[in-house]
Amino acid sequence: MRKRKPKLRVITPDPRYKDALVTQFVNNLMYSGKKSTAFAVFYGAMDIIKEKMGTDEHAVWKKALNNIMPQVEVRSKRIGGATFQIPVEIRPNRKLSIGMKWMINFSRKRSGKGMAEKLAAEVMAASKGEGAAVKRKEDTHKMAESNRAFAHFKV
Repeated sequence: MRKRKPKLRVITPDPRYKDALVTQFVNNLMYSGKKSTAFAVFYGAMDIIKEKMGTDEHAVWKKALNNIMPQVEVRSKRIGGATFQIPVEIRPNRKLSIGMKWMINFSRKRSGKGMAEKLAAEVMAASKGEGAAVKRKEDTHKMAESNRAFAHFKV
């Protein structure tokens, strides 16, 4: 058991939207420490969203993130030789990071030209409640629902 909690790092808000969440998202998007490239990709995606939807792109991105964030997940626990999938509620900061990672991973897998375009497409789909990341969330929730009988085991 740890003696103390690790110090939380302070994430500085991004220049355009003054939002620390955006910086966290860009940090997840970044490859090999190339932060300016990651910001360029993110802002490029935001511009595409603004152009195509004609609404506040930051609000669309936040709505998409909320649609992707899972509420419960299943954790494996071994009890008497059998492994059970036990549904567990997710901590708020973990929900957020899982949602961000799913959004980024599924936008990378999309077909399209350029990461900004792929990310924009995934964000727009997620804000409407469709797309691969939303499907992953629904699958996770279904799995937790079908294993609800084991909830009393608690991890």
